Amino acid sequence: MGEHQPRGLSEREQREAERLAADLEGSPLAGEPLRLRKRNFSPSVEGYALSIAGPPAYSQRLRQIEDEIAEQEDRLREAWRSARREERDPVERERRWRAAAERWNFHAVNDLIEKHNRWYPVEARLAMNPRTGDFVLVGGEPYRREPLDAAWVLRHFPADGPERLAA
Repeated sequence: MGEHQPRGLSEREQREAERLAADLEGSPLAGEPLRLRKRNFSPSVEGYALSIAGPPAYSQRLRQIEDEIAEQEDRLREAWRSARREERDPVERERRWRAAAERWNFHAVNDLIEKHNRWYPVEARLAMNPRTGDFVLVGGEPYRREPLDAAWVLRHFPADGPERLAA
């Protein structure tokens, strides 16, 4: 106790060591020093200066958009469940839910989405596709985000949908 001497290998560590030794058998690189990999870039003054400012504006804005949408979904889920508890008549419930979806306020998140759609290509230095004259896809998807509206609400929380859709 408190002597701080190296301990022996546990059973698990012993098995891992044996597997590693078996993997190395017959390898032409066993016992040889690894060669150094040269980096294909060097740090620039511009890179250092940009890193001081923190995450790029588009990255912060995208995070805000995701947080706002998550908050809206939570509030909508609660309103949807409340509407299902309060109104038993499916026709009246659907009418009320559609009216609530039309009245729902998305101004804050839609403002962020509009700023994202306007400034993301410039801030992210997005390349243009010469064939289409539009910006390239980001991860196989267009960079533009659609504003939230009543149709978005009804897609995610259908008036006549089962409870599992809003979970």
